[in-house]
Amino acid sequence: MHWGRAVWWLLALLLGCTRKPPYEGRSIAELERMLHAPDPAVQAQAAYGLSRHGAEARSALPALTRALRSSNTLVRQQAALALGEIGAEAEEAVPALIEALHDTEWAVRRQAVVALGKIGPAARAAEPELLRCQHDANPLVRKAALQAQKQIKKARGD
Repeated sequence: MHWGRAVWWLLALLLGCTRKPPYEGRSIAELERMLHAPDPAVQAQAAYGLSRHGAEARSALPALTRALRSSNTLVRQQAALALGEIGAEAEEAVPALIEALHDTEWAVRRQAVVALGKIGPAARAAEPELLRCQHDANPLVRKAALQAQKQIKKARGD
């Protein structure tokens, strides 16, 4: 490779990597407002950003629960991710996550299953649906459902 071209590619790579993701450095309140943006890409970034705050993002529970009903797959998937990262504090989202287990997109179903496992014993109401998910058409959903049931039972002490 010609050195001039190599230097150009290196500069392009370095300059491209200096731009921060839209969720970085944002407060929970800012990210929650981003969930209401008209652009689904911004909404998905907001949900992902909230997932990075873990249990501290509990105040965004209602907005994340609403995002589970988005028409955009990535928004639904990232909302489920964020709810799972909130953990046991996301107990009020369990009914919406159970509903998400019937999503047409396997990635959303899988992320909802993972979230229920992370919520733990408070997600006990999901156990019948998690059993059903162990027969899902997608092997990743099936595997996650088995793991989630183990997490719920282990946290309960069963």
